[in-house]
Amino acid sequence: MDHHQEPVESTAASEARELTLRILESLTGGQAPQTINVRLWDGSYWPEAGPKPATIVLNRPSALKEMLLPGSEAGVGEAYLHAAFDIEGDIEAAFELEDVLVAQTEGWSKKIKVGYLLHRLPDPTAPRDPARNRRNRLAGQEHSLSRDQDAVRFHYDVSNDFYRLWLDPLMIYSCAYFSDPGNTLEAAQLAKLEHTCRKLALHPGGRLLDIGCGWGGLLMHAARQYGIVGTGITLSERQAELAQKRIMNAGLQDQITIRIQDYRALEEWESYDAIVSIGMVEHVGSKMLPEYFQRAARLLKPGGLFLNHGIGSGPVPLPSQSGSFIRQYVFPDTDLLPIGRMLEFAEGARLEVRDVESLREHYALTLRHWVERLEARHEEALQHVDEAVYRIWKLYMAGCIRGFKAGRLSVYQTLLAKLGPDGCSRAPSTRSGWYRDKS
Repeated sequence: MDHHQEPVESTAASEARELTLRILESLTGGQAPQTINVRLWDGSYWPEAGPKPATIVLNRPSALKEMLLPGSEAGVGEAYLHAAFDIEGDIEAAFELEDVLVAQTEGWSKKIKVGYLLHRLPDPTAPRDPARNRRNRLAGQEHSLSRDQDAVRFHYDVSNDFYRLWLDPLMIYSCAYFSDPGNTLEAAQLAKLEHTCRKLALHPGGRLLDIGCGWGGLLMHAARQYGIVGTGITLSERQAELAQKRIMNAGLQDQITIRIQDYRALEEWESYDAIVSIGMVEHVGSKMLPEYFQRAARLLKPGGLFLNHGIGSGPVPLPSQSGSFIRQYVFPDTDLLPIGRMLEFAEGARLEVRDVESLREHYALTLRHWVERLEARHEEALQHVDEAVYRIWKLYMAGCIRGFKAGRLSVYQTLLAKLGPDGCSRAPSTRSGWYRDKS
């Protein structure tokens, strides 16, 4: 009987291999990506075995079925989490295949053909590891106070030590500012903090509010270099705990206060000379943006400045967010809007738009540093998180590099002013002071 079954198994494996090759040819229109090889579970390659920057490794005959049959970005991401495939080499280069697939799957006839071939592939032989099911299960109304707190903690309360491995020493988890592409991450993040503080025209004794303050890096820089009195708010208990510890260790506790608080709970009307929000507006939600900007305007003193720094959609259309891997596994309930809509909400709160700067290329560089640092410390990362979290962060950051480079994503620093009774504000009349070396 064993002698009879062996050819059947060999035939099944051969059929899976041929189906996989047909699917790859069909999806790419015969135009194999220049930077990618695909290695099958049996060691064979498509389109060829020569060296390329990235290799996508299909670990089992069901790999393409697991990746593509769900028909969503999240489906591909889940297949990666459950090790249906791996990526060797340059993970950023591997995303070239995504662009090829998007371009080649237009039209129902091709989708039906590929779907038929995918169904013919074998099913996975083992159940998926439930420990790798990290999809968010948030309850309640989207952007309610309780759900927003859960959404923030889902992402930021993973592990302070995990973030510390691949962020810069100040733990700035947002786009850096590269005056030279060859700058270190540390130098570029320090430059971003300085660039931000200059735009806000900070001065000794001035009151600064940081909405979504993270681990307190910007407030600490502003206190040291500009003598501000700062308040930072976050919904992450772990961030707040570490921020308070770092502030105490730096001897800045008399200048900086950290609170676990939602921006909607702030009612210190006309108390702040300046407000900064970096990487937080993406979490607000389009329905809540009018309140977000109106509250910022009420918190500012007349003539005060608000710098809103956040990711938005770029000029190249984003894929549908309904199957977004990032919304389901990384940043729940996020909304990425075009900058025009964001400015409409700001102006609706009677804030004057003083300056808008795109840092799109800077974020691609920042993410590249983060991915390289995370990959270099894989084993250390597994002391703080499991393999699923490591894979999620690596995949999402590498995918975002591609999004910023392609123009599907952008990041904007918008400087807004609350005009005084005489129409004046503290906004500088030129940009010159923002870019010259600090004396």
